[in-house]
Amino acid sequence: MGWAILGILAALVVYAIYTYNGLVGLRQRVNQAFADIDVQLKQRHDLIPNLVETVKGYASHEKSTLDAVIAARNAAQGAHGPSAQAAAEQQLSGAVGRLMALGEAYPDLKASANFQQLQVDLGNVEDKLAAARRFFNNAVSEFNASIQAFPAVLFAAGMGFTQREFFDVGPETRGQIEQAPTVKF
Repeated sequence: MGWAILGILAALVVYAIYTYNGLVGLRQRVNQAFADIDVQLKQRHDLIPNLVETVKGYASHEKSTLDAVIAARNAAQGAHGPSAQAAAEQQLSGAVGRLMALGEAYPDLKASANFQQLQVDLGNVEDKLAAARRFFNNAVSEFNASIQAFPAVLFAAGMGFTQREFFDVGPETRGQIEQAPTVKF
């Protein structure tokens, strides 16, 4: 009888260790995915001053737009955590969008090889950033599901495993995404 109880306790300890190590691995995957987002955001933030300088050469009197982009970039660089970064990046995306729209108003700017290359580079970074966000949100989903599943739910919180936030685009951007684009000829 003593051996049976000892065997059951040993099995429970081995299972708890296995579950704990699995949760640690998932937490590390979430951290690594968030670090990937940071890398892409750094590339994006590094491109923006070049873009502003290029636009400044052609449209220097658009000072309010240029200042808004720089202020949004600085706020985005100072944001910490998924929700704060998502909100700051949403503001930065809007400001960069207004900056890119200046290309339509200034044909010389639109024809500039430097401006065109920066647009391509920014588009590539945006694509990589979207992929990094999807990877992060998938990792968060797996992690959150794992700490809520039985039996991990019994001891996950006690061992320091808490739910993580998704990198969400926010209600304003989601509303824009869900609307069909308007096409005018």
